Amino acid sequence: MNLVTWPDRLLTLDDWIALPEDNSHRLELAEGVLVVSPRPVSKHQRAVLRLGAQLETQLPSTLGVLPEVELIVEPGTPPTVRVPDLLVGTDAGIEANLPRWVPGDVCLVVEILSDGTRRTDRVTKFAEYAEVGIEYYWLVDLDEPVSLTAFHLIGEHYENVGEHTDIAALELSGEILTIDLPALTGGRPAGQGD
Repeated sequence: MNLVTWPDRLLTLDDWIALPEDNSHRLELAEGVLVVSPRPVSKHQRAVLRLGAQLETQLPSTLGVLPEVELIVEPGTPPTVRVPDLLVGTDAGIEANLPRWVPGDVCLVVEILSDGTRRTDRVTKFAEYAEVGIEYYWLVDLDEPVSLTAFHLIGEHYENVGEHTDIAALELSGEILTIDLPALTGGRPAGQGD
């Protein structure tokens, strides 16, 4: 086991940006505290890939979907940087090749619940994303049956606008998107990739 030396203070946004790239863990910054968790496992990764693909084909041309990008929730001292499973943001931000996103360029954040992050996703991130004005927040639970709970920001608080299993029709920025939830974790249909 390697021991890493960290500053004896809360990290700044500059400290975060200067961290070496580490693909072996998932890193976030919560009020200046580095949060290290294991990388998501295969079923989780498949769900991220498939949900992203479903979203990408239905979004208006002004929006795009990205997996695991840095979202600066609080740039001040101490900073908070989250890395949601999926983020829907402006196509202009994607074209600009942003290394980090700010809430004003994001309309939807999706978190797929995992062991070790359920409470953070349901409570902490729920409050953080609402506080910074992200209009839509979806929580996906891969336990059978796969489900999606959709929240819409009304005023300063998220309101539950639907709990879905099977095929979900969800409103996003004036568009209706159809999400096939069982397809997030099931095997590929016969004939695909054979």
